[in-house]
Amino acid sequence: MEEQTIKWPEKKGELHSNHFDSTMWNDINFRDDDIIIATYAKSGTTWVQQIVSQLIFNGQEGLNVGEMSPWVDLRVPPKEVKLPAIESQTHRRFLKTHLPVPYLKFSPKAKYLYIGRDGRDVLWSLYNHHSNANEKFYGALNETPGLVGPKLEKPSESIVDYYHEWLDKDGFPFWSLWDNISSWWNIKDLPNVKLIHFNNLKKDMPGQIKEIADFLEIPIDESKWEQILEHCSFGYMKSNAALSAPLGGAFWEGGAKTFINKGTNGRWRDVLTTEEIRKYDSLAEQKLSAECARWLAMGEE
Repeated sequence: MEEQTIKWPEKKGELHSNHFDSTMWNDINFRDDDIIIATYAKSGTTWVQQIVSQLIFNGQEGLNVGEMSPWVDLRVPPKEVKLPAIESQTHRRFLKTHLPVPYLKFSPKAKYLYIGRDGRDVLWSLYNHHSNANEKFYGALNETPGLVGPKLEKPSESIVDYYHEWLDKDGFPFWSLWDNISSWWNIKDLPNVKLIHFNNLKKDMPGQIKEIADFLEIPIDESKWEQILEHCSFGYMKSNAALSAPLGGAFWEGGAKTFINKGTNGRWRDVLTTEEIRKYDSLAEQKLSAECARWLAMGEE
């Protein structure tokens, strides 16, 4: 695909909600080496942020990844605080987004890593995230000026009810999984976009890290390789969760170790009925192409 023939994504509008202010991206001054880490949410975002940080900083210990890699489109902190902090970063920037492509200011300069995960695994992790949120979390989202739409409320005590509401209301109380994954799937062949799947990271983390390094054009220092792998392991991240979670985990009961929860898949299989499992599959078939739905459920075989 030659650059002069590439049709780059164009921003189609803005997205505002209890979490989003997509206008945050409008004033980002992209650099030639920027890295954007994109997901729906709870799909391995923090894991890939950790991997990228380890590649950039060559296995360094004690990196505050939660601070170094901000979620740009989150409404808080406000633009006048967040944007100067991003602009002042002197390291190779690796920024986070949960936006669908049509609401993102897309840059040919940046490299984009998109992480996918089966929506049922996402939902199980999302419920842990939401049900353990504390008053600081609700205060930040609901009381900060600029809220669009209803305030975020505490979730149902039933994860099954939460699952049905999330499917029936297209991602409520957060945002649409289908819009998010389909928009990134549609641009997966662009030269500066790479799709990664949570399952593949679980199955072969060393191989996936090498692929990410190649895509980002970061040479791996073999003398630091074992250190990089250790620092990207779930055990290490759980033990050092305050360095990965936003604000060190201050928004969740139990702190950062609640934010870095289990990192496992398939917990829904022991809870949902066959009919309830099929409900998700049926929606995926309706909303996504067959190839995209298969990839989202399984990753690459």
